[in-house]
Amino acid sequence: MTRFMQDTVVEQALSKVPEITLLFWIVKIAATTLGETGGDALSMSMKLGYLTATGILAVIFLVAVGTQIAAKRFHPAVYWTTIIATTMVGTTLADFADRSLGIGYAGGSTLLLALLIASFAIWHRTLGTVSVGSIGAPRAEMFYWMTIMFSQTLGTALGDWTADTAGLGYTGGAVVFAALLALVAAAYYRTSISRTLLFWAAFVLTRPLGAVVGDFLDKPVATGGLALSRYAASISLFVFIAATLMLFKHRAAGRMH
Repeated sequence: MTRFMQDTVVEQALSKVPEITLLFWIVKIAATTLGETGGDALSMSMKLGYLTATGILAVIFLVAVGTQIAAKRFHPAVYWTTIIATTMVGTTLADFADRSLGIGYAGGSTLLLALLIASFAIWHRTLGTVSVGSIGAPRAEMFYWMTIMFSQTLGTALGDWTADTAGLGYTGGAVVFAALLALVAAAYYRTSISRTLLFWAAFVLTRPLGAVVGDFLDKPVATGGLALSRYAASISLFVFIAATLMLFKHRAAGRMH
């Protein structure tokens, strides 16, 4: 076996995040939509409020991240539980900042975008790469999950801003973000742009898409939603995600360039 092949095998064995396939993106969008409906169910339907719900979900998030980092190899159930935890706490945290603190959607989105960019910059400066194929060591995982946390929170604020302040509504917002994702996909197949850059662009964009789709499902008809039960929507999405984990094989990622 050549040295290159040996290095590739080691990378894939150590990587603790999923291989980037169509299945990954399907589950990611479902998970971000679940984060929106689940976060709203906790803060609104259960009437806990944004701050209390954020505190509860932050504890779940920290436990999930700790479990993921402590794991010796890639475990699909642990990974996707952590993703769902980040997107749920991102939902309630963004709503708390935008609505309770009065920062507003535009202000919240700007602040979170700055934090996301700073996270990428520090991560790259420290480790020399932000490739998902390098996520194996605890320090890389901490940067990875911190970056995801910022992207999930940004996605909620950006989705709400697009649907409400920009006046596009939930379906209009969904069309905008789906179109942007289509452009990223086209760039992947037709250009030589860095696959790592395109991955993170798509990863960030799936969050506001999930946010507006989640709002479309559970918001009142008068505001453009379907007024479905947040509990029913969340349970249905959870069952779908669990089914994909059981029916399809999820492998660890290799290095991206």
